[in-house]
Amino acid sequence: MQPKTINILYWVFTILFAALMVFSSYGSILVNDDAKKLIHDQLGYPVYFIPFTGYAKLIGSLIILIPGLRTIKEWAYAGLFFDLSAVLYSSIALSGSVDPMLAFMLIWIVPGILSYFFWKKKMRLEEVS
Repeated sequence: MQPKTINILYWVFTILFAALMVFSSYGSILVNDDAKKLIHDQLGYPVYFIPFTGYAKLIGSLIILIPGLRTIKEWAYAGLFFDLSAVLYSSIALSGSVDPMLAFMLIWIVPGILSYFFWKKKMRLEEVS
């Protein structure tokens, strides 16, 4: 794969992933009714935890968009995936089974994985140059 193609794919998936995570952080930052129903009422997390997760997703999303920052970017990807993993785990733990609607989470997970994959490829190319 050509370096230009890797760079384009990296930015496409990174912008998509960051946009999805920013979109999902909005309700948590505002602690709106939908966020309370999902995070507090259904998943059982305390209300004071809701804005923390929103701000963490927002900051992580911004960090993965900033060129450079290798170590912090690695942490941001990890944090965003911990968030997505926590949603999946909490949903499965509460329902006792895997709901087919959880496949909807792939809309967030797949671009995140592809963003990380192409970022690592991009970093390897930069090391060789």
